[in-house]
Amino acid sequence: MSALHSMSLVETARALAAREVSSVELVGALLGRISALNPSLNAFITVDPETSLRQAAAADQRIARGEAGPLTGVPVAHKDIFMARGWRTTCASRMLAGFVAPYDAQVIERFDAAGAVNMGKLNMDEFAMGSSSESSFFGPVRNPWDLERVPGGSSGGSAAAVAAALVPAATATDTGGSIRQPASLCGVSGLKPTYGLVSRYGMIAYASSLDQAGPIARTAEDLAVLTNLMAGHDPRDATSVARPAEDYRRDLEQGLAGLTIGLPRAYFAEGMSADVRAGVEAAIDTLRRLGARTVEVDLPRMELALPAYYVIAPAEASSNLSRYDGVRYGHRAADYTDLADMYSRTRAEGFGPEVRRRILIGAFVLSHGYYDAYYLQAQRVRRLVAQDFKDAFAHCDLIVGPTSPTVAFPLGAHAADPLQMYLSDIYTIAPNLAGLPAMSIPCGIGAHDLPIGLQLVGNYFAEARMLGVAAAFQRETDWHRRMPAAATA
Repeated sequence: MSALHSMSLVETARALAAREVSSVELVGALLGRISALNPSLNAFITVDPETSLRQAAAADQRIARGEAGPLTGVPVAHKDIFMARGWRTTCASRMLAGFVAPYDAQVIERFDAAGAVNMGKLNMDEFAMGSSSESSFFGPVRNPWDLERVPGGSSGGSAAAVAAALVPAATATDTGGSIRQPASLCGVSGLKPTYGLVSRYGMIAYASSLDQAGPIARTAEDLAVLTNLMAGHDPRDATSVARPAEDYRRDLEQGLAGLTIGLPRAYFAEGMSADVRAGVEAAIDTLRRLGARTVEVDLPRMELALPAYYVIAPAEASSNLSRYDGVRYGHRAADYTDLADMYSRTRAEGFGPEVRRRILIGAFVLSHGYYDAYYLQAQRVRRLVAQDFKDAFAHCDLIVGPTSPTVAFPLGAHAADPLQMYLSDIYTIAPNLAGLPAMSIPCGIGAHDLPIGLQLVGNYFAEARMLGVAAAFQRETDWHRRMPAAATA
């Protein structure tokens, strides 16, 4: 058996089911790794060894009784945007630094019901606003491949924890690329499902029409198992899709013969670094060798996706974050003169610079006299972007391209230039606007010996086919098995 921490989620589940290792033994080993490595990575905000070990002991009893499911006893960590009863849930913000969740998000309920072990809450960009996981009130997350570089964001803690082998899998959320971009920069696999496939109940809202929960793990097979657990209708979420259950593992052994892959001209224009281009083109050649056919497709409005997103998302954020006023829960300013002053001081103290920036932008684009010019126009662009994808999928089954225009950049490199930071998501935002499923898998090593990600975008509810293509690629290559030095320690 491989070293405990180096196993994938599926390998971990098999070892537990075969009684080769107990959940208590596995969880104890990983808690030791977290204790040793998290001070340098800062991937976890909250760890509760007593609770995790208690859950592991309960899982071992369940396994002994023959009542185990596919994930019973498996350690999983959760992005600190999911409410988890009894766990501190901060959204990486001073505003919620001491908040303890009174109930579980639907995603947490499903993992708990399956008998998975909660290893803790993961660091992130504050309120999921960012592309580098540097805006956290608890300090930046560091990339396990190079501690002086970012892990991507906003789910940087999730990607870093999996890449450093602190956990075999983690939950994450994606509003404009926040699963795929950190997965790319950390050399792991991540899936953003179709909007509405996974419930948003109990997931702290950033931009409600864009937010989507999904998994980060090492392999496509791991992602399929996790999606089987996470997907499903939830009547508590008005945007949750009611549709028959699927087995997202069903296409994992399927070949690529007959598959048509679309290559958007806009993805391969200027903006992509030479090393990323080389890695992505080599990956596309591999898909061709496996039997896929490639065609060029047009996404003519893709360059409008970025500005449309940075109107819509801040607008929704300004509304969602209005609840943090110091009255009901969360941070409250110590000194104030009246109610209005308390609101003002509380929000100024509780929110970091990036969150304040997006609230101000959102309030502006929704204000009288600007709503039609900005917000309404952005929603029109959103519909056009979705139509462009619909037209493209008339000629192909999947769309493939880069996940990020560059490998991981140094900490602080874009701190003084928010627009440059926003460009990190140039390839990932459009699928969110359209509500499409998309994923990133490792496909090479680029400059500074850092990982490169390949993005796959599917039509609505095409997760199983996407995962099958990713699995075929991973059978042919070993990029997903490459690990940073921190993971092999």
